[in-house]
Amino acid sequence: MDRGMVGSASKGRLQVEVRHHGASAVVTPAGELDHHTADVLREPLEKCVEGGRARLVVDCSKLEFCDSTGLNVLLGARLKAEAEGGGVHLAGMQPIVARVFEITGAEAVFTLHDSLDAALVE
Repeated sequence: MDRGMVGSASKGRLQVEVRHHGASAVVTPAGELDHHTADVLREPLEKCVEGGRARLVVDCSKLEFCDSTGLNVLLGARLKAEAEGGGVHLAGMQPIVARVFEITGAEAVFTLHDSLDAALVE
């Protein structure tokens, strides 16, 4: 099983790491996901799907903030992944980030997991 780090990106308040775990791409954003940093997450998510990894696991445990722009990045990734037969799984959300998903109702369209380990069980 391939568990190696395949990439990382950073812009100010957000860092994103990508690694492969079996058929999944594990994408870990750390910091603040907002209008200014959204592309730092959008680009690796899109590359994963374009590269044949349509099952995206986003490890949200290090995500400290997410605004509507960040939510739209995840919703866009979900549409692209589902079009390729995959999906987006969100794992380990902090309460402040989970609140954005609750308020908007977006939690209903994602598969949510309490932890990364739970999300990686296929």
